[in-house]
Amino acid sequence: MSDTSLTIDNILAPELTLCKVPASSKKRVLEFIAEQIHQHNSALSEGQIFNNLIARERLGSTGIGQGIAIPHCRLEGLEQVIGVLMTLEETVEFDAIDNQPVDLVFALVVPKEATSEHLELLSQLAEKFNERAFCDRLRQCEDAPALYQNMTAASV
Repeated sequence: MSDTSLTIDNILAPELTLCKVPASSKKRVLEFIAEQIHQHNSALSEGQIFNNLIARERLGSTGIGQGIAIPHCRLEGLEQVIGVLMTLEETVEFDAIDNQPVDLVFALVVPKEATSEHLELLSQLAEKFNERAFCDRLRQCEDAPALYQNMTAASV
């Protein structure tokens, strides 16, 4: 890993920022994340990403409440952290801690070795998503460029 501290704006690519994604289930959301990352970097296995995300969910839901989920996992052979931000067309049950369905998702896939960086990013994300006004702005975005702009403009 490099010496620069990881921030949301340097792990999130515009092409991995998606607005109003149709999804019918938590499983479908995780499949879609894996597909998008694979399309972004074909060297990464879609199946491996999906399996790792599912394995992490089995440990406990990454639905953090208030309609937000931060699915995340480690991935063997990954060089740098990858973020995927999406708003969902309709809410999806995610076994969140407050039992509320999810419509705002930020997925994080990190190198197998990353530990403190991984936790630091999760902390940054949780802090951002704890701000109701910030979440409302993301939910009101009509397209991916606006969503990307709102997410990165507000990052630390």
